[in-house]
Amino acid sequence: MSEVVSGGTSPAVPPGRPRLTVLSGPSGVGKSTVVAHMRQAHPEIWLSVSATTRSPRPGERHGVQYFFVDDGEFDKLVANGELLEWAEFAGNRYGTPRNAVLERLAAGEPVLLEIDLQGARQVRESMPEARLVFLAPPSWEELVRRLTGRGTEAPEVIERRLTAARTELAAESEFDHTLVNTSVEQVAAELLALTRTS
Repeated sequence: MSEVVSGGTSPAVPPGRPRLTVLSGPSGVGKSTVVAHMRQAHPEIWLSVSATTRSPRPGERHGVQYFFVDDGEFDKLVANGELLEWAEFAGNRYGTPRNAVLERLAAGEPVLLEIDLQGARQVRESMPEARLVFLAPPSWEELVRRLTGRGTEAPEVIERRLTAARTELAAESEFDHTLVNTSVEQVAAELLALTRTS
């Protein structure tokens, strides 16, 4: 685990290389769908794998979907400054390994992070040169439809998600670019273009 997530001194990112691109936006807006569509056609775009304290779900593999660590290991990553950003969600912690990101950038590879608002703010503080991209829904009504459409969650859970979405939408002005998710194909193409410009 430690050799995958960490490792020695942080490499410098040469000028003129691709910048780190951070994709964020409210829950239910379709971030994962857009990223999956883009990477299916362009697997050379490197998507950072997060470390998490949550247990693997069926079919998930260590180092593929996540690096699965226990609380003690996560505490060490935080204490040693080995996470570019981290947050707690639903009782579990998630974080982006710093050195893996810096090594890819130093090698000239486009790097993409798909993280929440809290994480995006942390990246902006530690790497101000990162490009922050906000994925917005076509309308509030459409986002509500996506968040409530499954019909499998209790009303109080849905209300919590809607409250969080309002907060996340209010932060749009903190981002460098906004993409409106009216078409997965179009947004994926626009996101790809942003990851490839320095």
